[in-house]
Amino acid sequence: MPRFAFVLAAAVLVGCGPAQSQDRAATILANLRHEFPQLQEMEASVDSLRPSGVAGLDEGVLTVGGQGQPFLVTEDGTRLYLLAAPAVDVSRSADALVAADRARETAAVTEAAERGRALAAATAGLPSRGPANAPVTIVEFSDFQCPYCRLAAATVETVLARYPDTVRLVYAHFPLGNHAWAEPAAVAATCAGRQSPAAFWTLHDAYFDGQQVTTASNVADRSRAALAASGIDLAAWSACTASPEAAAAVREQTALGEANGVSGTPGFFVNGRFINGNQPAEAFVAAIEAAQAE
Repeated sequence: MPRFAFVLAAAVLVGCGPAQSQDRAATILANLRHEFPQLQEMEASVDSLRPSGVAGLDEGVLTVGGQGQPFLVTEDGTRLYLLAAPAVDVSRSADALVAADRARETAAVTEAAERGRALAAATAGLPSRGPANAPVTIVEFSDFQCPYCRLAAATVETVLARYPDTVRLVYAHFPLGNHAWAEPAAVAATCAGRQSPAAFWTLHDAYFDGQQVTTASNVADRSRAALAASGIDLAAWSACTASPEAAAAVREQTALGEANGVSGTPGFFVNGRFINGNQPAEAFVAAIEAAQAE
């Protein structure tokens, strides 16, 4: 759950300082918007600043979308408490917030670059499309049974067509436990890809195209039918799908996603920057352009 959503959903409060002017309320709100970026897109206000009756503390109300959340804040503004959440420093000036935003972005760029390098090493050899030396790599964690992954696959096609020389896509498996045929499909695609990259993408497309009619009981037969014209050794492929090693390879990819914060599908990393869920093409374009500018 996002941190700010947790704050609004929790149920105990703490911390504030002597009620002052509207300038103080504006400073508090600006600091909260910095601490909880979700607030930037929401209608929010800080009101009712007044002494709390406890020495050194004021109280007030943060209102978001018509919902009021009481808070306490120290006199110097260095600690503001919203229900069950860690204290927030709301004393920073506008200039200090600008500097903090710059520092946060610098840290994000560094973190993304480090994650991108680590993912590149960890996903070497996985199915990919696009130039091997592309300056931008999208690592996708996906589930063949997930309807949002099917929708995202079409978006990714659009993005790859827009950046044929710039973007490389790497596919990693993240079958969810509540999807009955997702893991068998991931194993089947893994085994096909070991013989032929084209065979992997054949199954990739077949699973998404036939998602509505594929089941746990027919996924093996549908996989074999899709591979009939691929030219791979189907006996070897079948033996591979029954091997513990192939299943372990899928689990390793899922573990890699989890280690990088993926909890659902689809999840994408654009040169290490995370894009969560089925986002529009514009989200990928913005991330790609940002990656190229770094």
